[in-house]
Amino acid sequence: MLLIINIDGGSRGNPGIGASGVIIKDKDGKTLIKQGLFFKKCTNNQAEYNALKLALSSAKEIGGNELKITSDSELLVKQFNGLYKIKNPDLKILMEEIKRLAGNFKKVTLGHTLRAGNAEADEICNLTMDAGKKNNFVDGYLYTLLSDFKSKTAQSGVKTDSKKASQLELFDL
Repeated sequence: MLLIINIDGGSRGNPGIGASGVIIKDKDGKTLIKQGLFFKKCTNNQAEYNALKLALSSAKEIGGNELKITSDSELLVKQFNGLYKIKNPDLKILMEEIKRLAGNFKKVTLGHTLRAGNAEADEICNLTMDAGKKNNFVDGYLYTLLSDFKSKTAQSGVKTDSKKASQLELFDL
């Protein structure tokens, strides 16, 4: 199944409170999921990388096998595609995890768009940061704004509550 994904990451203060935002749609444009990941303190680049990591994890749960991902972070796109080296050791580790996750799919493309072309993912980041600050979310809190799919885990009999946000250890910085 082809999934169309937009991702964004942001930090207020850089470093400061931050969030990753992901919106996943099917090939017909139907929105399947909108998620944000909250961080009490991160850099903009950490938020961008974690957005890609969250997108890959969520796409796997949805059952996608071909991913067309778009980001407004030229740095992330060029580093993922091997055009730029990654100097930051923490980001190198994150990219290794991202590449491992990307290996689970038939095809993953990551392309660049200008900020205006990424408005939905940007909005998710801002909503997540605002909600996280207001509600004192913990680091790595997964904030689900919309979930309109049956996860593989739900189909296999494992009980899940897609309406309830939870903390994911997977995304610790």
